[in-house]
Amino acid sequence: MKRLLIPAIALTMFASSAFAAISAAERLTQATGVLVDMTKASDKGIPEDLLERAQCIVVIPELKKGGFIVGAKYGKGFISCRHANGKGWTAPGSMRVEGGSFGFQIGGAEADVVLLVMNEEGARKLLESKFTVGADATVAAGPVGRDSSADTDAKLTAGILSYSRARGAFAGLALQGGTLREDLDDNAELYGSKLTNKQVLNSAAPPAAAAGFMAELNKLSHKRE
Repeated sequence: MKRLLIPAIALTMFASSAFAAISAAERLTQATGVLVDMTKASDKGIPEDLLERAQCIVVIPELKKGGFIVGAKYGKGFISCRHANGKGWTAPGSMRVEGGSFGFQIGGAEADVVLLVMNEEGARKLLESKFTVGADATVAAGPVGRDSSADTDAKLTAGILSYSRARGAFAGLALQGGTLREDLDDNAELYGSKLTNKQVLNSAAPPAAAAGFMAELNKLSHKRE
């Protein structure tokens, strides 16, 4: 067992070092591109009606996957939630995802991932210091297309809907077992101090680096249905 854990640890160390070379501001630009591409992919994109019903969104550009028996994954991204009145979105909090038994259903060594958090309970749990997808909230591979109404009710009752894109292919990806944590170092880079995500989402003003990300979110869905 210890021997199997070595590759996973090695990948996490390597990926962590690689992500350190990219600033949080640059990663926000990447996340904005992912958000645009995955919501405007014509009949294969994230359904508009689901985005309008979402309480929060998590965008993780370039989630890394190790080609080992132990499925090590590592990524960094951002979370934003609706304001309490349902209009507009909060400043983005930084997040990182590690580990898990999930796999890329569409292949590739990395994938862009978007999670739609569909209810307030899921949003509250995501703001805890540690959140395990599938254990702390139910997750399902999200339906694609401009309208989700033709999809099954089972998927639409999940607390989190998951989407991924790798090598140009678009599909649902269930991140069962992946652990999401707030990234205090990236928050410090963006906001000037190590704010928790709860502090960021509750009261922080969006930094200049988040202007594009916030504008795109509000353009896609300003008000929750």
